[in-house]
Amino acid sequence: MDKNKPTVAVYKFSSCDGCQLSLLNMEDELLNLADAVDLAYFIEASRATKPGPYDIALVEGSVTTPHEVERIKEIRQEAKFLIALGTCATAGGVQALRNFADAGEYAKIVYDHPEYLNYLPTATPISEHVKVDLELWGCPVNKAQVIEVVVALLNNRKPNLPTYSVCLQCKRRGTICVLVDKGIPCLGPATIAGCGALCPASGRGCYGCFGPFRDANVPALTEALQKVERYPGETMRLYRGISGNAPLFVKAADAILSTGTDTRKETK
Repeated sequence: MDKNKPTVAVYKFSSCDGCQLSLLNMEDELLNLADAVDLAYFIEASRATKPGPYDIALVEGSVTTPHEVERIKEIRQEAKFLIALGTCATAGGVQALRNFADAGEYAKIVYDHPEYLNYLPTATPISEHVKVDLELWGCPVNKAQVIEVVVALLNNRKPNLPTYSVCLQCKRRGTICVLVDKGIPCLGPATIAGCGALCPASGRGCYGCFGPFRDANVPALTEALQKVERYPGETMRLYRGISGNAPLFVKAADAILSTGTDTRKETK
C-alpha cells in the first residue's frame, strides 16, 4: 500500500451494480484516478483488497436487510469520509417501492419459499443509519460527478455540482419541453440536473433519477402533471418511482392523497 496516496474503498449494498459499472466505465479517467489514490477495496474491479481504515468510502445501494444495517455501521467506523453513491444509497432507489406497500406480499408473489428470506420491511438510504458526508445522486451516478467529488476531496475544496434542475439542461441542448409541447408527464422541473436531460432528449419525460431539486415549485408541477396524465394515477407513480423515498417526492405524493386528487379514484 502506498502510504502517500489516499485510500479509497467501494462497497455494494442492495442495488443493480449500475453505479459501480459507471465507475468501471470511466476508462482513462479511472487510470488517472488510480495514479492519485490507492483503490484499496473494490470487489467489482479486483479481488485484491487491502485492510482499512480508508480515507474515502463510496457506498452504492440501499439498506434492505438486518445484515446490511450492521455492515454499514462497520464501514462508517472504517471510513474517514463516506459518500453515498447513487439514488439507491441516497433515497432507497427502486427497491424503496416496498415502503409504500406490503413487502411480505411482494415476497410471497416472487419467491416460492419466502420464509427463507431475511429482509427489512423498508428499503432505506445510507443516511438513515450512519452519518454520510456527501450524497451523490443518480441512477446510475454521473461518472464525471464522481471524478469531481474525489478530485475536490483530494484538493480540500468544495465539489462543484449542479444546483439547478433538468429543465436548464434541456434548454442548453435545445430540447423542446416534452411537458409543454407533447403533453408528456415529466419530473424535470423538480429534479436536480446530472443526466444531461437524457430522457427528454429522447422524447420521454424525466423520471427523477437524480433526486429532487430543492427549489422546485412542486404543487404547481403536480397540478400540471395531473392535467396530462395518460392513465389514472400517473403523477403519483412518477413521484413514487426511482427517487420515491426522497422526502420532497414523498411529500408530493402524500399531498395528492391528502387532497383527494389522485385520479385513480375517478375510475370507480
